[in-house]
Amino acid sequence: MTLDETADPRAAARPRGHPRRWATLAVLCTSLLLVGIDLTVLHVAVPGITRHLMPEAAELLWIVDVYSLTVAALLVTFGTLGDRLGRKRMLSAGFAVFGTASAAAAFSGTAAQLIGARMLLGVGAAMIMASTVAVIRSVFPDARERAVAIGLWTAAHSVGATIGPLVGGALVERWWWGAVFLVNVPVVAVVLVAGHRLIPESRDPAPRRWDAQGAVLSIAGLALAVYALKRLGGDGAVVTAVLGTAGIALLAAFVVRQRRASQPLLDLSLFADRRFRVATLGVLGCFGCYTALLFFLTQWLQLVAGHSPVSAGLMLAPLAAANAAGAVAAPWLAGRTGHRVAVTASLAVFAAALAVLAGYTGAPVAVLVAVLVVSGAGAGVVMTLGADIIMSAARPERAGEAAAIQETSFELGAGLGIAVLGTALAATYRAVLPAVPGLRPEEGAAARESLGAATAVAARLDHANAAVLLRATRNAFDQGFTVVMGIAAAVLVATAVLSAVLLRGGARRGA
Repeated sequence: MTLDETADPRAAARPRGHPRRWATLAVLCTSLLLVGIDLTVLHVAVPGITRHLMPEAAELLWIVDVYSLTVAALLVTFGTLGDRLGRKRMLSAGFAVFGTASAAAAFSGTAAQLIGARMLLGVGAAMIMASTVAVIRSVFPDARERAVAIGLWTAAHSVGATIGPLVGGALVERWWWGAVFLVNVPVVAVVLVAGHRLIPESRDPAPRRWDAQGAVLSIAGLALAVYALKRLGGDGAVVTAVLGTAGIALLAAFVVRQRRASQPLLDLSLFADRRFRVATLGVLGCFGCYTALLFFLTQWLQLVAGHSPVSAGLMLAPLAAANAAGAVAAPWLAGRTGHRVAVTASLAVFAAALAVLAGYTGAPVAVLVAVLVVSGAGAGVVMTLGADIIMSAARPERAGEAAAIQETSFELGAGLGIAVLGTALAATYRAVLPAVPGLRPEEGAAARESLGAATAVAARLDHANAAVLLRATRNAFDQGFTVVMGIAAAVLVATAVLSAVLLRGGARRGA
């Protein structure tokens, strides 16, 4: 016993953690940093992917957000399987899948191959994320140390997501778009070896039964609903309606099954708490708008404003810095104003910033920087306090289930944000783009798919026709960007109103 423990009986009473707990945490945080980077690293590579693979508009959206949607769909399932089979085993398998999928994505030759590789990346990421919190709880039995560890773990994912565009810009400008995936392989190899040596095996001594039918219902329902959403505004309205209806029906069946099951895959009774519901909706909407802002603004900076990949990544640096600052300042702000006021005000500020961005025309740059700082700070506060409300609304014995829902809301928000707003932008782009003279039918059809595809077509035209095409398509993209920023602002305003009305009461001080 040390002198400190003798002087402080409370220190002696604290449970001793695993001797390699901090080294284990370093491995987990590195893996989560990589998972977070892969959520947004692709954004600056989109123009290059479009030029080389020529995906259709819906395929481009799938390339970007099939990763986060796959993670969201599988998090709870892999969490349950990790409890049964062993969390270290699940993590090691996840690292292997993630590394293999990264190599496959780097060398994809078609849009379909890249979509498949990104989906496999999502599978690996879900296996990693699903077990990390449980491992942290196992190696950090002391509540104070565990709180620090979970805070560092959460920060690793957030930092990864915010620096993704900058990392991607540097890689694309130095090599080619596949480098944003290939860089994962050596990092994963090191993490796999370190994890095998440092992470202790653990499992739930009394694991819940795995609801395979519920998992199939949730994955199939989400896939069909999102697929139908991406087809909106395109051909085949009847097929789209049928797919959408089938997806909604499967999701409804999943909800009914979970409510009746004695050991549900996802315990929906947590949503009986009003504050839990509102906080989950706030995190989903806020992170969805934040991720969509990163995605669409990165494209706008490169394809409309003419920035290089590195320059576009650097332009987003104020957003990342402000997001981190907002996350750090959130507890202090909540202590002074209460959670309800802090969340509501931050959502409103974020909405106002997006409304200003909807009318942004490229000058002056100071306006864009100010908007990004306000957006990042507002989003950082909302996501941090929203996660805190979710966790504090659940009883201690339900903390693991609440954490799974919290993680799912982040990933689902990222996927749905790009899916919904991307569909709106693509529909607006096609609707307002005029017929451009001097194009062959196949060139006109390609140009109508996306601004990236139009840029690739323009590169094969003479100077005069290229200038006409680029002017028309950039104007159409600008109008689409205005529409989606307006929609995002409206979503945030609605969420702010809900927070102001429904985030009352609760056990937390100042709420």
